[in-house]
Amino acid sequence: MILIGMYDSPFVRRVGIALRMYGIAYEHRAWSVFGDAVKIMAYNPLVRVPTLVLDDGEALIDSAAILDALDDMVGPERAMTPRSGPPRRAALKTCALAAGIADKAVSLVYERHVHERANPAWIERCAGQITRVMNQLEIARTAQPTSFWRGDTIGHDDVMVSCAVTFMRDALAGEMDLSPWKALNRHAQMCEDLPEFREVFMPFKIG
Repeated sequence: MILIGMYDSPFVRRVGIALRMYGIAYEHRAWSVFGDAVKIMAYNPLVRVPTLVLDDGEALIDSAAILDALDDMVGPERAMTPRSGPPRRAALKTCALAAGIADKAVSLVYERHVHERANPAWIERCAGQITRVMNQLEIARTAQPTSFWRGDTIGHDDVMVSCAVTFMRDALAGEMDLSPWKALNRHAQMCEDLPEFREVFMPFKIG
C-alpha cells in the first residue's frame, strides 16, 4: 500500500496511525497538495490527501472512507469502530465532530496565511464552530472515566480527536487558546504518548 500525504495533516495522520495500529505495512509518500499536485492527480483527480493506493492499484480517497475500508480488511474483531447499534453511531458522531473542527482549523490557517486578505466574519464563524464542538466533546470526554473514549481499547474516535487537538495546538498556536478544554488536552496527550502517534507526526509549517 501507498499512503499519499504529509503527516502535518490531521487526516493523513489518522490514516497513518490506523495503518500502524493494524500492523499493515505501507509506503509513505509525503507529497504536498501544493508542490506535488501533478503527482497526486495521477491517483486522485481531486488532488486531496490522504489518498491510499492499494496493492492492486485501486486508490481510496477521503479519510473516513479509507478507515472504513481498513476496518473491513482487518475484520470486525479488530476493527477500531464498533460494528453496529448505538456504540457505532456514537463513535461515528465523535469522529465526524473531531474531523469537522480539524477541517475548520485548516480553513483558519488558509484564511490567515494563504489568502491575500482574511475575512473577519469567516474567521469568527470557524472559531465559533470549533469552540462549540470542543465544548461538546469536553463534556462527553469528562463523562468517560475509561482510558479511551469507549473503554480500554483505542478507537478511530480517539485517534481523530487527538489528531484534531494536536493540529490546532500546532497550527493555531497563539491564535486559539485550547487550555480551557482540560479533558481533551489530557486525552490528546495520552494518545500522543503512544508509539504509533509519535511515529506518525510532522510539525506543522506554512509553505
